Amino acid sequence: MNRPSMSTRAAVFGTAVLALAACASTPPQSGASSSAGAGATSGAYTWWDPYPQHDANSAWAKRVDTCGQQAGVTIQRTAYDTTALTNQALLAGQEGNAPDVILLDNPAVSTLADAGMLTAMADFGLDTSRFDKNLIAAGELDGKTYGIPIGANTLALYYNKKILDEAGVDPASIKDWASFGEALKKVKAAGKKPITFAGIGTEEGSFQFLPWFWGAGAQLTQLDSPQAVEALTLWTSWVKDGIAPNSVISNSQNTTWEEFLTGEFAFAENGTWQINSAAKADFPTGVVQIPGKDGGAAPTPTGGEFITVPVQKDTARYAVTKKVLECMTTPEGLVETGTTFAYYIPSTAAGQEAILAKEATLKPWVEAVRSAKGRTSDNLGTDYPKISEALWTGVQKALSGSASPADALKEAQAQAKQATGN
Repeated sequence: MNRPSMSTRAAVFGTAVLALAACASTPPQSGASSSAGAGATSGAYTWWDPYPQHDANSAWAKRVDTCGQQAGVTIQRTAYDTTALTNQALLAGQEGNAPDVILLDNPAVSTLADAGMLTAMADFGLDTSRFDKNLIAAGELDGKTYGIPIGANTLALYYNKKILDEAGVDPASIKDWASFGEALKKVKAAGKKPITFAGIGTEEGSFQFLPWFWGAGAQLTQLDSPQAVEALTLWTSWVKDGIAPNSVISNSQNTTWEEFLTGEFAFAENGTWQINSAAKADFPTGVVQIPGKDGGAAPTPTGGEFITVPVQKDTARYAVTKKVLECMTTPEGLVETGTTFAYYIPSTAAGQEAILAKEATLKPWVEAVRSAKGRTSDNLGTDYPKISEALWTGVQKALSGSASPADALKEAQAQAKQATGN
């Protein structure tokens, strides 16, 4: 892949980063905080992450400190919100003073790797074979792995058991699009609202559409394929037929969840980060995986952060960095991270088994993560944000009725081709 010059990277990165954060386990915060004061002290190992809501006394900060202690160093931790972090990371790379470790929202990994900022895991001997291939793929670019996932979140269908019982719908009957369509019709016939989702014109809209897009067999390299048109036709038919509300066109994932919590909807497409909220709902809830068109679970997009290692002039630092990363990604460590961040699912088989031993009800989410897919997978790299913007623009046009699904996606493909040059 051609790498842009450093003078052009900042302009490209500044626009691309706005599309990267689709599903966060916590609301974005602004500003920065540190567990050891501002600025790295002599001999400290520097660590940046997107969790300003977790201060120096939090379980997360103590976990990071413990891994530093096990590696024989003091961790200097600084926290930014997601957008500020990625911009600061690029600036630090340009100035040659990048931290030792950065936790990045997974679509940003390929962007920084393409800018020449990140060290490949193999370059300092970190074994990545234990991580699930579908999850670590989001950290790969041009055959090299530039980050490892600390966990993953993804999407599924939450359901209101009370409504389904009244409508005579067994969640276990949902196997494919046809059976799910029948379930939605039964709910509507019972006088209830069948489903809500987020079709907003941002990365969240693409994030929520991708399970249906991929579940139809479509690929992000061809947005106007017959399979893609079939997926968008499904969504638009739900709105047209009153299966989904008109509000989906402007719904964020948060507003979709608020709609579901009213108790009026049978289904809501949402993520792992709502597990605790669902447990506290005023009605019994459950979870089923999003079905593929012809059966099985549809691939759902992965969210969550990757641990990355910026390029360092002093390569001797990598030996300690490796120890810190290994500490963070033991099975026990991945479980601890998972429970700290609203049930991130561990990114290794051993970690997944360990978290299921503690919380068996997470089984549907573990299964969803095992069939999930990174948004920048298929070596899309820095092209993904441009393709995603074209996709959500097409979805908006179709949902609003200003264009047919076929025409909307034809325009989206032309937009993506112009933006990426492919």
